Amino acid sequence: MELKDAQLAVDQWIKKHGVRYFNELTNMAQLTEEVGEVARIIARRYGEQSEKESDKQKDLGEELADVIFVVLCLANQTGVDLQDAFDKKLEAKTRRDHNRHHSNDKLK
Repeated sequence: MELKDAQLAVDQWIKKHGVRYFNELTNMAQLTEEVGEVARIIARRYGEQSEKESDKQKDLGEELADVIFVVLCLANQTGVDLQDAFDKKLEAKTRRDHNRHHSNDKLK
């Protein structure tokens, strides 16, 4: 699925099941909360913090999907075409970073 299709799917879901979008500030707060849940899993599962028994049941994929969902909501309600923005960002990063990363001894 392309990002434009994902944006459309989220918009259709909101209209069918969600009544309306939460306002941008609420969605930004939700995004922060969801990113925090991802950080908690990563810190405990892959970092140096111990993982509590209750954390072991958490699904990283589900939490990452929550982040994507809220990002898509924010893009929709602010008129951002994420497909276009992502394509431009990937092109810019490719131009800027290709040689830099290949020349980085720390990455070899």
